[in-house]
Amino acid sequence: MVKIWQEPAVVYGTEDILTSLCNSVTRVLSVATQCPIQYSGMVQRIGKICLKPDIGCFVLFDGGFSGLVVLNFSSSAAMELYESYMLSMGMPKSELANSHTSDEVSNILGELMNQMVGDFTSKVRRELQTNITQSQPKMLVLTKQVMLSVDTQLDQPESRRVTFYTGKNNIFYLELAIDRTEFIKLHDFDAEEQVNPDELIAQTNAAVPEQAAAPAALDDQDELLKSLGM
Repeated sequence: MVKIWQEPAVVYGTEDILTSLCNSVTRVLSVATQCPIQYSGMVQRIGKICLKPDIGCFVLFDGGFSGLVVLNFSSSAAMELYESYMLSMGMPKSELANSHTSDEVSNILGELMNQMVGDFTSKVRRELQTNITQSQPKMLVLTKQVMLSVDTQLDQPESRRVTFYTGKNNIFYLELAIDRTEFIKLHDFDAEEQVNPDELIAQTNAAVPEQAAAPAALDDQDELLKSLGM
């Protein structure tokens, strides 16, 4: 009997989803803060995910698969990311908040987390051809004595923790809980190209002068006709 060789199906599982999320975190934070962000090559398998001191932030997502993302920042990591982001935006250091308990620090970290998860959900749509939607980030400033467990409605939850390092080697943690799931590639397809908002805006602005030039040309033509008595 002749065996027909079949190409093995490409399977995309929990660790692949986690890697994609980690890459979104490093990409967004590196661009926003203009500082190198790295994550550990080792991942922890954990029983549950929690919000921990000094700042905990979480986002829920739902759709093609459900899950919860938590970022736990130490005060030093939170302040480094906040200050680097604000300074890269042109804010003078004298006007920055001095404590991680400031609402401004929480607001900035929440904005950055929204961008990180947004980058991740965009990649899910392009690369896995499914759709997930995210909730607004929720931030909590916690003391050393408080640990808040976040419960989610997952049938077969799988939880992971990854350690991240800032440019100054301050540490923060990403924790992910998702339903156990696998994506199996049925046929080849080309992932949609990612639209760069900055390039799109630049192209739009470049097209405006060309469109505005058309009425001017018509006015010149009218003046020429009038001078000829037509």
